[in-house]
Amino acid sequence: MHLFFTPDISGKSYTLSETESKHCIRVLRLGKDDIVCLIDGHGGFYKAQIIDDNPKSCNLEIIEESLKFEQRPYYLHIAMAPTKNMERLEWFLEKAVEIGIDEFTPVICERSERKTLNADRLEKIAISAMKQSIKAYKPKINLCTPFKSLIKSANQEIKMIAYCNDFNPDTPAPSNINLNDSLERKFINNAYKKGRSAICLIGPEGDFTQSEINASLDVGFTGVTLGKSRLRVETAGLVICHTIYYLNSI
Repeated sequence: MHLFFTPDISGKSYTLSETESKHCIRVLRLGKDDIVCLIDGHGGFYKAQIIDDNPKSCNLEIIEESLKFEQRPYYLHIAMAPTKNMERLEWFLEKAVEIGIDEFTPVICERSERKTLNADRLEKIAISAMKQSIKAYKPKINLCTPFKSLIKSANQEIKMIAYCNDFNPDTPAPSNINLNDSLERKFINNAYKKGRSAICLIGPEGDFTQSEINASLDVGFTGVTLGKSRLRVETAGLVICHTIYYLNSI
């Protein structure tokens, strides 16, 4: 299956960009009457036939369309502190898109070692992973966002924060949180309800600070655990993506 990303598609015809036209005609060696597939990143999946195999402006005729193609019955937003090694973050994003994710926000925490990202590169990685896994929805990739701003603006039905540290008895718990309850973090499968929109926060290599944990719980986040193993940042993100995917498939 030859798949092309066409975010501005409309009507019954479409002309590939010069770069995509060259790839289609010169690299893949496709020609007139061959069939290709198109995705728009908004749920549209199309089959199209080449009607003009110009390597600079390949013209296609739409012969079949499917809207809301394999739409997932849930919404998942992962807010993750950027890893010091960019390759690890890029690897996470690629795999998360392949499994299923709707929104990604690089969140800047007190212990974050990296505070800037190349947004264009992340977009390209997401698009490539979307094509690889035959997804019709492109996740929303947000700009780097401060932790405090993120927790105040989060509006998902289920709000979770994954962390390793337990409460420091010398640090006051949030005013509306029972300290004894908060010490018992929930496994993610107990905190999440099937078919709901959810956001999960994942901290930097040094984990969230106590004040960040307290602040998130104070605005309605639930502390979750992913098990007894101490996971890398990107591994924790992938565990969450797969767990939510699994819980919605059973």
